[in-house]
Amino acid sequence: MVEDKTYLCRCEDLTKERLHRILDEHEDITMEEIKRMTRATMGPCQGRTCKELIAREIARYRGEELEQVDLPSYRAPINPTKLGVIAGRDDDEE
Repeated sequence: MVEDKTYLCRCEDLTKERLHRILDEHEDITMEEIKRMTRATMGPCQGRTCKELIAREIARYRGEELEQVDLPSYRAPINPTKLGVIAGRDDDEE
């Protein structure tokens, strides 16, 4: 296999080489399973920069159309929470 260190998910360091190795080892693996295995699409960008890149590479590798690749689920927070609240600060503090 040719080494390809091109990053598909920069947040979680998923390269084309690693994705191809996973696809070789697990023939019928879904993108959701790849997400759980690698944490791809779960970093700070939440898949905004990598989800489509990964899906396109899976489709290309398998010789499928992009529409045939199942996209992983996304679970947004129910209510947005300010980081200050998480850090234990009151909303009024600066």
